[in-house]
Amino acid sequence: MELCVISNASPFRITVQFDRRPQSFSSELSRFDRNVAFASPTRNKFSIFARCSLNWELEKKKEWIHFVGIGGAGLSALAMLALKNRFDIVWSGYMDRLKDEGAQVHLGHSVSNIEKRGEFDRPDAIVVSSAIPSDNVEVLHAKAVGLPVYKRDRWLEKVTEPYNLIAVSGTHGKTTTASMLAYVLNSMGDDLTAVVGGNVPQFPGGNVLSGSGCNFVLEADEYDDCFLRLSPHVAVVTNVEWEHVDIFQDEVAVKNSFRKFLKRIRSGGQLILCGDSGDAYDLLSHERKETTSNCAASEQNSQIVLDGYSISTFGTSCFNKWQASEIRPNSRGGSDYVLYHMGRAVADISLQLPGVHNVLNSLAVIATVGALIDDQKLSHGSINSIAFHLNNFFGVSRRFELIGAIYGCHIYDDYAHHPTEVCAVLKAARQKFPLKALWVAFQPHTFSRLAAFMKDFASAFRDANRVIITEVYAAREANAWNISGRDLAISIIGPSSDYIPNLEHVVDKLAQEISAIPEKEIVVLTLGAGDITTVGPKLLRELQQLSRKTSECKFPNSNRASPQLLHSRCHQ
Repeated sequence: MELCVISNASPFRITVQFDRRPQSFSSELSRFDRNVAFASPTRNKFSIFARCSLNWELEKKKEWIHFVGIGGAGLSALAMLALKNRFDIVWSGYMDRLKDEGAQVHLGHSVSNIEKRGEFDRPDAIVVSSAIPSDNVEVLHAKAVGLPVYKRDRWLEKVTEPYNLIAVSGTHGKTTTASMLAYVLNSMGDDLTAVVGGNVPQFPGGNVLSGSGCNFVLEADEYDDCFLRLSPHVAVVTNVEWEHVDIFQDEVAVKNSFRKFLKRIRSGGQLILCGDSGDAYDLLSHERKETTSNCAASEQNSQIVLDGYSISTFGTSCFNKWQASEIRPNSRGGSDYVLYHMGRAVADISLQLPGVHNVLNSLAVIATVGALIDDQKLSHGSINSIAFHLNNFFGVSRRFELIGAIYGCHIYDDYAHHPTEVCAVLKAARQKFPLKALWVAFQPHTFSRLAAFMKDFASAFRDANRVIITEVYAAREANAWNISGRDLAISIIGPSSDYIPNLEHVVDKLAQEISAIPEKEIVVLTLGAGDITTVGPKLLRELQQLSRKTSECKFPNSNRASPQLLHSRCHQ
């Protein structure tokens, strides 16, 4: 799959103009807070770098930028950003939203895709997804004829360099945190740019916001060390854990990559870090950790500067600068908590999203906005504004997404594909539905991950009542480990488990069992990063068809659908 960008505006000629170049990032940010009154939780005219403007210089010569691997969330977001900035697009892949924005669609990889096109002899540059192998025919041809080839990390470096970059990193929670942060800032009036790795229903561009301001919120991916070319003004670390086992040999390798990332923070910048994550906290120096080893050090926590940047921590532990306490379920199925800042209660926060992991995601957002404003000068009005917009955020597609409901059954879909993520989403489901049976269909994602985390996966489903394991979604891998989903199914600790390799058979099995007990209160969760996401909609359609047949048998003269039938693909 590939994408061509043809434009009158060169993406390499982006300039930033300041009335005065800030000497200190944090001091410049603090200045606007004195000029903006957050008097009520409404959309405020909010711009962190109010004196800065971006100028996109128009070139006489058109340029053709060719993207390879546009099917993935990362590169498709950059393509959408190009569209929003008035580039003309020719692409091949599946991104329907890009097509809706005016892209011409072609399928497949071929040398012909980068040969003469109209007035263009060949592309000016090639941008390649991290998922594209080095022997891709388009990439090989581009190198052979001397075209500049950029991996996604180098392209992101070019795209983000002129901005005040807020890079949201971490093993888990990047997409939700980056989306939530961009939503809150945009709702407060910041005309920012944002690129995230998932579809956000509240973003007009899906996974992109394209503003004219100077802030850029980016989901910063550690895969293939992609984030190591970024130079963020603000870096957020949600947590650190061993993941991407095909790239990182062990946990030490992951932590070393994140340490290198922290060295990329610009002088005078900010680090927002989850103090509850042991491995994230280990990124800080021994001296730094000693100053925050107990709750009495909270006051010191606000003034720490390390390696040229300031540090703010967040979490549920009392030593964190931003703390969530008294966490409890609310009537909407989400979470409420009391927000503490430096040991003092400052606000009540209410989220639509369930789970402690989303409480931590919201704390990361609060801490980041606080750093941008300069949290020493935070007013009650500004905190209430943040709380108001957090309350209105309803999430990201494939993150505990409600597909639909029928009979007493609710069907949800989630991207969880790591043991920690599986545990988190099941705990969130149990919080939201304490009395319902939880049935899980899980598709392991890559053989290497399953082999590395088999024991952790085996114990990750304890909050479920029933588990179905499918065959492994191989993605880019061959099965060098001689492992299968069956191995996991027989290892599950706690709930009963079945191995059903084929997804169509999973749909049939679930539909048959659920329709046989229509009064039973069940939550079905489809989990995984592969095509398991197709199971939920198919299951809902199958149950709807069975419901209509049942209604026709009971009420042959009625044209009405079952009153128990609810809509599909709805959001909370």
